[in-house]
Amino acid sequence: MTTHAKATADLRLACIQFQPAIGRLDENLQAMERLIRQAAGLGASVVVLPELADSGYVFDSQDELAALAAPIPDGRSAVLLCSLANELNLHIVSGLAERDGDQFFNAAMLCGPAGSIGTYRKLHLWNREKLYFQPGNLGLPVFDTAIGRIGVAICYDGWFPETYRQLALKGAELVCVPTNWVPMPAQGHHPEPMANILHKAAAHSNGIYIACADRVGTERGQPFVGRSLIVGPNGWPIAGPASEAGEEILIATINLGDVAKARALSERNDAIGDRRSDVYG
Repeated sequence: MTTHAKATADLRLACIQFQPAIGRLDENLQAMERLIRQAAGLGASVVVLPELADSGYVFDSQDELAALAAPIPDGRSAVLLCSLANELNLHIVSGLAERDGDQFFNAAMLCGPAGSIGTYRKLHLWNREKLYFQPGNLGLPVFDTAIGRIGVAICYDGWFPETYRQLALKGAELVCVPTNWVPMPAQGHHPEPMANILHKAAAHSNGIYIACADRVGTERGQPFVGRSLIVGPNGWPIAGPASEAGEEILIATINLGDVAKARALSERNDAIGDRRSDVYG
């Protein structure tokens, strides 16, 4: 990890929404590189990609996953991302299928211009993920970078308020969320996905930026909802939501120095400082 300098400068943050194809590693990496280069051309200095962006999501066997997963940071996907981060002077967060010995993790890597910064492994596995992946065993790290303190969560992690509260208490200013959101039970014709509501609430209650990069399309019968978004520390979207089905790059200008100010909800209230840890821990 690099030494953190207090963030006071504006940053351009991008969330990339696209459609990975299950099992098509070459095609997925080509799409990721193309879109990362586009985001850099739009001035982005931080780029977030979806969950399992390199492999696709709906595996039909352990063997299929084993053929696609690779170590972090030494596997093919991770090496490509680190190379792009160096060349384009970016910080990149991407979901990746990770192999660690004979175990597999739904993971995300954070890399910067100097190389790999750290790995996060998804804590809360959704549905059939439990058939193929081990639950995350690296906790909820906050990475101290040259641009600010960055946390990572993946998809279903966002259904647990403790995820964002723990990251905020550890000093996260920005949480990057690679995700593959699916329709929730009873969603019906409600105009806004539950995922968007949860992440706006989490940003507001913790006073943090949250950047969610979702995928789109239907894979082996499983639809995904799209609607990527970037939320400010007051809980209101500052980019997106994106469309339900299209490839998009969301861009927002953020300043991580605004986090402390956003937590001051009134003259006498602070979203973190008012916690009654004597009552609820």
